Amino acid sequence: MNIIARATCVLALVALAVLGAISPAHAGVQIVGTRVIYSAQEREVTVNLLNNGNSPRLLQVWADSGDPKEAAETTKAPFLVTPPMSRIEPGKGQALRLMFTGADLPQDRESVFWLNVLEIPPAPKAGTDGEARNFLQFAVRTRIKIFYRPKTLKGDPVGSLDLLTWRLVRKGAGYALECTNATDYNVSFSDVRLKGVAESQGKVTGGGMCPAKGRQSFEVDGQGNGTLVYSAINDFGGFVEREVPYSH
Repeated sequence: MNIIARATCVLALVALAVLGAISPAHAGVQIVGTRVIYSAQEREVTVNLLNNGNSPRLLQVWADSGDPKEAAETTKAPFLVTPPMSRIEPGKGQALRLMFTGADLPQDRESVFWLNVLEIPPAPKAGTDGEARNFLQFAVRTRIKIFYRPKTLKGDPVGSLDLLTWRLVRKGAGYALECTNATDYNVSFSDVRLKGVAESQGKVTGGGMCPAKGRQSFEVDGQGNGTLVYSAINDFGGFVEREVPYSH
């Protein structure tokens, strides 16, 4: 899951004073779940949102094809998300309906898209004198993966974890771990680390994905002892750990 915060409106007489009082922006609206599994046999999938903040939130939602620059108006993703705009009161929820609109997608592997939730907090109320206050408003955008899963896939997501192969390869002046995934399922990682290496050097990645019927490389600081440990993320957002060898 990625959270991107950007300033949408700045009204300040003294910029430094305003910026010095700003705390980091956090999402008040939570997506229930860390990924969306869209099975091809489903007519639609429901995604639930919850406003954990203490004020209402205005939301805009859409799917994208993997390019974070795709907006609701320019998206190429074959999904319709409704309602496209809504308002959630504090402590309340909202159900989104995600519908596949049809596309010529591969039938021998999962395809990956992204669900976007953009939340805009309300402007602060005017002061006691009726004048508008200076404020810095942030819109917070949250993205989670959508895995489109055809009916014809072989195997299962958990079984695919044991079929990944890893090898250490040269990359420039250093090394990279290359993951090859011959299965029909994408495998996402919360972290990958080398075993038998100092913690400062053993960390390979804090997240990433080895695509179905594809490969992905992750830069490393050391060569290790031929064993790595990784935590994969299952369909329910839980972690499944594996300790596996890698070749040179």
